Amino acid sequence: MAPIKHFHAGQSLIENDKSKILGLTIGKHENLQPGTYIPRGGKKPIYPAAIEFSTNAEQQKSTEAQDFPKIFFSGADPARTYMVVCLDIDAPFAAFNFLSPILHWMQSDVKVTSDGVLKYDAPFIADYIGPGPPPVGAPHRYLFFLYEQPAGFDLTAHAPADGQKMARMSRMRYDFESWAEMVKLGPLVAFNYFTCN
Repeated sequence: MAPIKHFHAGQSLIENDKSKILGLTIGKHENLQPGTYIPRGGKKPIYPAAIEFSTNAEQQKSTEAQDFPKIFFSGADPARTYMVVCLDIDAPFAAFNFLSPILHWMQSDVKVTSDGVLKYDAPFIADYIGPGPPPVGAPHRYLFFLYEQPAGFDLTAHAPADGQKMARMSRMRYDFESWAEMVKLGPLVAFNYFTCN
């Protein structure tokens, strides 16, 4: 499936049924509606533990889109297990996306809590990386998919050894379709996306 087809599949799902919009919070941007724009921001600075910057508006603004996403979906079945996938389909530029899709996150063994929050304690398959579009060009679309996890999915066959982060080059032009076919990924359950540059 070409990168744009991922977007259309998700769009079709939520256009036909608004209850299929995946709940998504990025930093101070809560319960994002599909297509919400979030400024890229810089890399989150690392400070000594004794220094508290949580009230510094400039520091918070500079990292807006880099915060780890919080996901929720009240339509999730507590008896089922899910996978979350995040792809950038516009790299390096929306009009010239030959590096797409870029895998930004893949997490298995996701379960829903009684309040609809999606939680997991399993290791990641691909660690989350925040948006990194080039400083010029149109905003990139960051797509979040919630899939049913296939029965018998073997995380140890896919999670990186010792929790190593996924290399940047391995993320580019990620062949998600082949991977999904190989693991017999379940149906798309929910979708959302934001834009960023």
